[in-house]
Amino acid sequence: MANIPYKIYLSEEEMPKAWYNLKAVMKELPPPFINPATSKPCTAEELNHVFCTELVDQELNTRDQFIDIPEEVHNFYKMYRPSPLVRAYCLEKKLDTPAEIYYKFEGTNTSGSHKLNSAAAQVFYAKKQGLTSLTTETGAGQWGTALAMACAYYDMPLMVYMVKVSAEQKPYRKAVIETYGGKVIPSPSVTTEIGRKILAQHPDTGGSLGCAISEALETSMKKENCRYVLGSVLDHVLLHQSIIGEETKAACEKYEIQPDILIGCAGGGSNFGGLIAPFMGEKIAGKNNMEIIAVEPASCPSLTRGRYAFDFGDTGQTTPLMKMYTLGSGFIPSPNHAGGLRFHGMSPIVSKLYHDGYFSARSVEQTKVFDAATYFARCEGILPAPESAHALKVAMDEAIKCKETGEKKTILFGLTGTGYFDLSAYMSYNDGTMEDHIPSDEELEKGFATLPQVEA
Repeated sequence: MANIPYKIYLSEEEMPKAWYNLKAVMKELPPPFINPATSKPCTAEELNHVFCTELVDQELNTRDQFIDIPEEVHNFYKMYRPSPLVRAYCLEKKLDTPAEIYYKFEGTNTSGSHKLNSAAAQVFYAKKQGLTSLTTETGAGQWGTALAMACAYYDMPLMVYMVKVSAEQKPYRKAVIETYGGKVIPSPSVTTEIGRKILAQHPDTGGSLGCAISEALETSMKKENCRYVLGSVLDHVLLHQSIIGEETKAACEKYEIQPDILIGCAGGGSNFGGLIAPFMGEKIAGKNNMEIIAVEPASCPSLTRGRYAFDFGDTGQTTPLMKMYTLGSGFIPSPNHAGGLRFHGMSPIVSKLYHDGYFSARSVEQTKVFDAATYFARCEGILPAPESAHALKVAMDEAIKCKETGEKKTILFGLTGTGYFDLSAYMSYNDGTMEDHIPSDEELEKGFATLPQVEA
């Protein structure tokens, strides 16, 4: 085996030319979206009222294992991809573990995260369709930043509904979105009917991704030649993010690295689904027996404490119904600092794979997440995003287990972004004011009570 460098970079010629479609290899597919008005599966025509036509085609594609990346999108990717697969030599030494630790680092672009992988594709398709504006939501601000970057590149106006507590915690993320030309509205707001309704019911709410999605959807439906674009959860977003896993797998094969454990943080499921896609495809086919772990915040535990049920994707209950692990669309999580993981539900693809036992899930408290984040920053030199640090925490836990047992396992996790816009969170951790909130069973029951009644 060749000596493994700190950073493994693929060449531009080695970049994937097609996205990996997990639905084409799954033994059993997630149920289709349900139109709540008709109680029947959503048609492409119905979805076209909300999303770009080609994105709907990708959303419904269950046939093609590989879907070509358009040349224009591929050229956009070359501005910041391939991203490195890093051997965490310094972390290994600090932990004194026999484990080998690797991380796929998606924080090498100005948006600071993996979100640009889907933003570039979605805005390209919107421009190709002749749309004249887009709306979206953002939690931590990474998706909003990435989409603003892509919209600036394609000269596409953008309105971003940013979760209010995140807009307050991350004013500089808001500033970057506005620098790229996006208009930011803290959500819930008085600019939409659903925003006003939520504020009337919860006047002191810090908002949630579900609230912001409702407002962005309402605005897109009322604005001519406008569409809504989503940065996670949906199948076509996971498709675009599969470039993460494909590059990771290619880098592993180049240096004969065989991961025993693959770990990703999970909020809506896009980065997790993208990281695991080609590895999961092989696991489904019986070609590996890799342990795969999704990590979520204890304050919003959709996989570990949620229910597998049909639910709305937004608080205003305007989206199609999706079969997913959910805490109920009425559940509003506490304002923890991992804004990108504060979503009540989970990707239907990820949910189905979890339901069928292909991977496990863990939840962790945010103070423990920041323990890991600061430890990592001090030895590896990268300040991780709070979301990414969830995966890091469990990777470190597994490496410490290896130290205790003497096993030499290969651990690979997704470092989905940087935390340089999350300094208020680090300040809260450093001054000891950060708190953990784990919802009680009673709190969760209030969310479950909002689940719609859907006939099998």
